[in-house]
Amino acid sequence: MSGLLPIRDVVEGALAPQGLHYRGVARFAHGVGGPLLRDGQAARAVVLIGNIGGSLWPAFSAWHAGQGSGACADPLDHWSKQLIENLATKTGATAYFPSDPPYQPFQRWAMSAEGLRASPLGILIHPKFGLWHGYRGALGFAEDISEPEKTPISMPRHPCDDCAGRPCLAACPVGAITADGFDLTACRKFLASEPGREGCMGKGCLARAACPAGEGFRYPEDQLRFHMEALVPPPD
Repeated sequence: MSGLLPIRDVVEGALAPQGLHYRGVARFAHGVGGPLLRDGQAARAVVLIGNIGGSLWPAFSAWHAGQGSGACADPLDHWSKQLIENLATKTGATAYFPSDPPYQPFQRWAMSAEGLRASPLGILIHPKFGLWHGYRGALGFAEDISEPEKTPISMPRHPCDDCAGRPCLAACPVGAITADGFDLTACRKFLASEPGREGCMGKGCLARAACPAGEGFRYPEDQLRFHMEALVPPPD
């Protein structure tokens, strides 16, 4: 798997310089619930890899700037897949990605690995990073990774439980986010309008920005614009 080094150290050593980080391990009972590995057996452990705040943006944006326009349809996926696939090869793991079928339950894995729960926006909220984090991929292993965590997970309170007024719900200009779910069509229609281009498209999702948790990890403005542009499909 990872030689004599704990897998956390292997992931951090290989990917942290690029702004991608070890985000915990989801473990599975033998033959129960784990995704399939390349050899067809079920994984016993999945290591989640992702960004914390804008950690990936300097390395990715420098890489992206050197690719020229139209190099690939989803440059962030392409870049992160290259890095994680290379690490999977080195460690004998199987790589999984949120955008690739068969679609894996990344949110469920993250809830198991980091003790997180969903915010009203549908994004998993972290008690330290708030809504400013993400998962770019995962590595699956045939054996249980039983090394102890360096920092024990202890998240007894969900950040939203102590949030008065749920400002994220009130901040959406078109009410696309409610307790019943997310109206993607209404969101995209607004983003394509002049007010939407001046508001959420230029500054990032106003509902997400209204969340007080993890304010110090807010993405830089150019990263926010990049993600918002990816949300709106190109015109026919």
